[in-house]
Amino acid sequence: MNKITIEIKWGVIFTLVALLWMVFEKTMGWHNVLIAKQAIYTNFFGIFAVLVYFFAIRDKKRNFYNGQMTWRQGFVAGIIITIVVTVLAPLSQFVTSTYITPDYFNNVIAYSVETKVMNQEQAEAYFNLKSYIIQATFGALVMGVVTAAAVAWFLKTKKE
Repeated sequence: MNKITIEIKWGVIFTLVALLWMVFEKTMGWHNVLIAKQAIYTNFFGIFAVLVYFFAIRDKKRNFYNGQMTWRQGFVAGIIITIVVTVLAPLSQFVTSTYITPDYFNNVIAYSVETKVMNQEQAEAYFNLKSYIIQATFGALVMGVVTAAAVAWFLKTKKE
C-alpha cells in the first residue's frame, strides 16, 4: 500500500478539486440563469485536471523515485491516480447532483427543450443521475489515461 499512497492521495485531491469546480460553476450561475454558457465554460476544468496530474506525478517523481523517473513509471502512477478518480467518480457525481446543484438536471432539460436541441423525452433520457454517473466514470477513465501519458512524458527524466 505504501507504494501507491501518493497516487491515492492525489486521486482524492483530484476528486475534491472537481467538486470545488462544481461549486464554482453553480456559484457562477452556469447551472441555472447562465446555463447556456455551461457547456463551454465547463471545459476550463481541463486546465485544473492537467495541473493536478502534473503535481501528482511530479510528487511521485520527487518523493518516491528520488527525482529519477522513466515515462513508464510516471504513466503507471498516472494510471493508478486515474483508477482512484474513476472509482470515486460515481460518488462525486452523486454529491454534485444531490447536494451541490440539485436543480441542474431540471434546468438543463428545460434549456435543451426550449432551445430545441432535444425533445423532452430525449433530454430526460440524457440529463439524469444514472447517465451522468456513466459519463463521469468513462470520462474519468479515458481522459485520465490520456492525461497520464502526456504528463508522464513531460516529467520523465531526460537522458543526457
